[in-house]
Amino acid sequence: MTIKEVSKKYGISTDTLRYYERIGLFPRIKRTASGIRNFDEEACEWIVFIKCMRDCDIQIAPLTQYVALSFEKGTERQRLDILKEQRARLVRQRDELDATLERLNKKVQHYEDVLNAQG
Repeated sequence: MTIKEVSKKYGISTDTLRYYERIGLFPRIKRTASGIRNFDEEACEWIVFIKCMRDCDIQIAPLTQYVALSFEKGTERQRLDILKEQRARLVRQRDELDATLERLNKKVQHYEDVLNAQG
């Protein structure tokens, strides 16, 4: 697939895809003889993974570290540690969102009760 096709399929701008490639967020993309990027299935799998992580607000630094380690043998422990750390961060964020949602629900219920009492 071309970069334009990948951009459309995954909803990521071509500029972002080029940036991600440049900083090492996914492996070097193969190119045609004329130099056009040719995203194969493996590259697209990396894009899906990176998009998922970025959509969850995982920072770029741990992702680039994870990707780099993915191409080195014997780095399973480091990769696992990175993933566990990011998972813990997401759990903390979810807990904070749950607490905020609970407060918001109480406020909404309060105003609904007030309006129903006026009723």
